Order: sequence, then C-alpha cells, then structure tokens
Amino acid sequence: MDQLVSVAGAFLLVFLAEFGDKSQLVCMTLATRYRVLPVLMGAIVAFAVLNLLAVLVGAVAATWLPRPVVLAVVALLFLWFGVQSFRVEEEEDDDNVSLSVKSVFISALLMLFFAELGDKTQLAVMGLASTEPALPVWIGSTLALVSTSALGILAGRALMRYVSIAWLHRASGVLFVVFALYAGTEAVLLVI
Repeated sequence: MDQLVSVAGAFLLVFLAEFGDKSQLVCMTLATRYRVLPVLMGAIVAFAVLNLLAVLVGAVAATWLPRPVVLAVVALLFLWFGVQSFRVEEEEDDDNVSLSVKSVFISALLMLFFAELGDKTQLAVMGLASTEPALPVWIGSTLALVSTSALGILAGRALMRYVSIAWLHRASGVLFVVFALYAGTEAVLLVI
C-alpha cells in the first residue's frame, strides 16, 4: 500500500507541476505538424530516461547522507518549487519549433530530453526518490509526464480555453508546499 501511495504522490505532484509547462507545449506543437504516435513515443522514452536518472541520483543521495539532512534539503527544494509555482505567469507557446532531425521520434525525444533536463520536476523526482522508494517514484513521475504529454497531444489548444494554466501552477505550488511541510516535519522529528 505504501508503494501505491508513493506512485500516487509522485504522479500528482509531477502532473500538476508539468500541466501547461514547456514539455506539454512542445508535444502540442509537434503533434500539430507530425503524426501523433512518434511524438508520444519520443516523449515516453525521454521521460523514462530522465526520471530514471533523477531517481538514481535521489536514491544514491539517500544512502550516503543522513536522513534528516536529506529531508531538510527536500523540504527546502519543495518549498522553493512551491513559491516558484505561485510566481509563474501564463506562458506563451513557441510556434516556431525548428526540427533539425528528420525522424519525428528522435526529434521529440531530443527536444523533450534537453527541455526537461534539470527542470524543477526532475529535481522534485530526485528529492522524492531520496525519501520514498525509487521504483514507485519513477513509475508515478513517468506516468505523470507521459499523461501530460498525451493530453497535450490529444487535446491541443482547445483544452487551454477551459483550463487556466495559472490555476494549475497554483495547485502545484500548494502541493509542493504541502510536501515541503511534510518532509520538514519528518526531518525535525528525526532530529528530536
């Protein structure tokens, strides 16, 4: 049951944080120009690899550093991400995505890989993996990124008429702050 809670927590956190973010906009743009399946497959591979890297780094940090230190760092990261989420303005998508690689799959994979490398959600996944079991965090975060990409591909710009990106960023900000408070409280309790 704890594993399922970890999957759900990672999914919810990453889904809210990435909804309307640049990776979803890249998928939307690519899907308007190319076939859906290669774009979605490129997104799946890119996010699976990125999240694997984040989970591995987080799990290694968890084994080398004392748990209260890891929790304190995670709490500070999540708090910072939460505050940043409240400060995000509605982003405008870039319609001038230039592709230099002929394969749509390779193009989608490379664009999304480099767009998300070191992104706030990758760092959040790293933080989650340092406090939660790595496999459920990887599964939940990867499913969230694939889901937001699929929604971007399938729903396109029509969805943005009904859902405010600013409100989604606010919701992810609240979730980041809640995770920060949880991790901070757990760190303090371990020290006491």
